[in-house]
Amino acid sequence: MALDTDTRDQLIETVRRFVIERLRPLEAQVAEDDAIPDALVDEMRELGLFGLSVPEAYGGLGLGMEDECLVALELGRTSPAFRSAFGTNVGIGSQGLIMHGTPEQKARWLPGIACGEIVTSFALTEPEAGSDSASVQTRARLDGDGYVLNGSKRYITNADKAHLFTVMARTGDAPGAKGVSAFLVPRDSPGLSVGKPERKMGQHGAHVCDVIFEDVRVPAENRLGEEGQGFKIAMQVLDRGRLHISAVCVGLAERLIADCVAYAQERRQFGSAIADLQLVQAMIADSKTEALAARALALETARRRDAGENVTLEAASSKLFASEMVGRVADRAVQIHGGAGYMTEYGVERFYRDVRLFRIYEGSSQIQQLVIARETLKRGG
Repeated sequence: MALDTDTRDQLIETVRRFVIERLRPLEAQVAEDDAIPDALVDEMRELGLFGLSVPEAYGGLGLGMEDECLVALELGRTSPAFRSAFGTNVGIGSQGLIMHGTPEQKARWLPGIACGEIVTSFALTEPEAGSDSASVQTRARLDGDGYVLNGSKRYITNADKAHLFTVMARTGDAPGAKGVSAFLVPRDSPGLSVGKPERKMGQHGAHVCDVIFEDVRVPAENRLGEEGQGFKIAMQVLDRGRLHISAVCVGLAERLIADCVAYAQERRQFGSAIADLQLVQAMIADSKTEALAARALALETARRRDAGENVTLEAASSKLFASEMVGRVADRAVQIHGGAGYMTEYGVERFYRDVRLFRIYEGSSQIQQLVIARETLKRGG
């Protein structure tokens, strides 16, 4: 659903103030502690951030894709760890349920997801199934009136906080994607265990963990969609997620550009501000141009998705361009800051590490290239 202009502007302004006044002052602390304060997460719940994309009928804001991207742009102007706290509820942890859930499943889970009482997680990746996501080996064996799950998942975002997992598991002997089904698995299911958070290069405060399933019994009514539809559900969910991440990348690029401009106008070398140096100006100009291009691509694709068009190609193109773009911008930001950019005081080195992950999750850049090529060949150009 698209918001009216006044409501959308009010929401964006509220999120912008929250980012500036509450999140940005805590960036260094969260990175140091590798944890987001519980009180801050409660504030996110009160603002409705956990339910941005959940339909209004279930207590969410029900944002369309364009409006969600505009909000994600604002959230991108601070540490990505903050957005990750509720990002799975907005995207991959809820969208399969919204798109393919039964009325009973939606009534049971979506109100809690919308208000943040239920934190979701999306369990697809495995030790031997990452980019090749159709090769999942976690098994779901039909047993009486339910299924028994066995297997392990790796690098699962928010697993240590999650109350509900969307799990991709193999239900039959069909090879590849045809044998994968999706299940809604509560955290308190006997036999489900979560490993300790992994130590990462960046995005400290956003946790990823292994999830282990040992004879986990799941009722048949917790299957999402029909048997064999799991891979299809995962791909549909990722289309939306890729646009959301594209917008986050744009917001973070714009934050870095603003920081570079402020620093370049303050820092003096050769008798004047380094902002007067043409080679510094060139880095700022290239960064601004690429950020504007990524913004235009993401928002236009979002509008087309809201209009009901198939945007698999465009969403992959947007995610590829935006994630690669913000990496280049972060690299230039370190260069413009010089030695200061390598130190923790300014935070540029932290963002340099943070943005590296955008080129990997929601499908690596190489997977986006394969999707773009496949869809272009399918369309004939």
